Parts: sequence; C-alpha cells; structure tokens
Amino acid sequence: MVLDFKNKDKYNVDDLIEIVKRLRAPDGCPWDKVQTHKSIRKDFIEEVYEAVEAIDEDDVPHLREELGDVLFQVVFHSVIESENGNFDFSDITDEVSRKMILRHPHVFGEIEVETTEQVLSNWDAIKMQTHSQTTVSETMESVSKTLPSLMRAEKLVKKSARGGVECSDKDEAFELIEEKLARLKNVSEKDDAAANEKAMGELLFSIANLSGLLKTDSEQSLYNACEDHIARFRRYEDIAAEKGLNIQDSDTEVTNQLWKEIINQEKLEEKKNEQI
Repeated sequence: MVLDFKNKDKYNVDDLIEIVKRLRAPDGCPWDKVQTHKSIRKDFIEEVYEAVEAIDEDDVPHLREELGDVLFQVVFHSVIESENGNFDFSDITDEVSRKMILRHPHVFGEIEVETTEQVLSNWDAIKMQTHSQTTVSETMESVSKTLPSLMRAEKLVKKSARGGVECSDKDEAFELIEEKLARLKNVSEKDDAAANEKAMGELLFSIANLSGLLKTDSEQSLYNACEDHIARFRRYEDIAAEKGLNIQDSDTEVTNQLWKEIINQEKLEEKKNEQI
C-alpha cells in the first residue's frame, strides 16, 4: 500500500501503521529502519511525560498532539514485532479489549457494584487470577520497577495493606518517619554511602506511606514542590538583581541570607493566610 499523502483529507490508524512500515522499509528512512525496542525506549517515556504535561496544563491542542506521538510509539513497537512475526497492532487492540471486558464484569457482565472500592477490589482479584498470582508478594513484584520510585512505593504500600500489613494510624506513621529520620542522621555521621542510601530509602518509603494516609499523591506533591522551588528561585534572582547582586559571583553568606529572608517572608504570608 502506498499512501497518497498529498491528496488524502484525513488519515486513520491503518494509515499510520502503513507509514511506519514505509519508514522501516529497506528504502525507507535511514534512522527509522534501524531502530529497536531498546533504542527508542527513552523516546517512549519522553512522549508519555509530554502528554502528561499537556494534561497538567489543560492544553487540549497540545494533548492531541502528544497523544499522537504516544500512539506513534505504540504503532512503531507493534510494527517491529510484526516484522519479527510475533504480533501486530490488531493483536494489541484485541488483547486490551478482551482485558477491559474481563475486568469490568459490572459493565459487560452480570456482577453488580455500588462503589468504586468494589470496582477496584474486583479489578485486583481478576488481575491476580488472570496473571496466575496466588500471593500478595507476587502482586507486589508485578508493580513496574520503572515507575518513579515514590509512585511505586505508594502502590506497594497499598498492596501490603491488602495483605494485612498496614500502618493505618497517622500518629504512628509520623512516629515512624521521625524514627527513620533519626536513623538517617546517625548513619550519616559514619560517612557510609551504602548505609546512607539505605536509610534515605527507608525514610522516603515511610513518607510515601504517610502520603497514602493523608489521601495525597507523594509523586504529585514532590512535583508541586519542584515547581514552587523554581518560582521561589526566580523571585530570589529578581530581588538579587534589584540589590545589584550577581548570585553566581557574590559571597555565599550574602546569597544564603537573602534566600532565608525569602523563606521567612513566605512563612509570614502563610500564617496570614491561615488566620484569614
């Protein structure tokens, strides 16, 4: 099939598949035809993150574009496996369709549910059955290791709770964090990199556990904190410029003092807002 790119009014997924096949043909694109799953792995991740960014920005045109890039990656990987004789795009759509039908018996079957908790409970039970998982640890091992670690930690905490291991008391969770923080402080004095890393990991995992109890998303919370830090630093640069300071050449004692002043000002503003 040779597409008439100039005259076609609108292209569909079948056209996209043929475009990728053409790109990977012997006389196609020198770059595209030599790519493998692993060589474009990071591209896949990047496209998904860009789609998420469009969602965060409520930018519909940008989201449409980025979803197209994500779909292109899916098609690209499917064409690679089609060339290997393993599966094609239609096999992907067939499998995911069957999965969604199976995991929504309250929609496509005769099961009745009233709450989202029941839906999630059924989903987990069906998932364990279809993946031949018989233990909670097997479900934990199935959580992707490539997830951002805070997100992965929250998922593991939830699965632990389903297995009877749960810190459901907020005060207990705070005490655990204080304990892990104290341990990290003690370990850090020994200048042992491996021990520091282990203690830091335990502290962060405890924080992810508390995040679940507080009904917050630790990954999103850290994302927001990063955005706040950038905004705060921009404010710091502006004030430094007004004072005639070059932050890269000025004495660190001077710049640190300015930074502390900004932090203290923010604290005062937060207190005022709390009193309103």
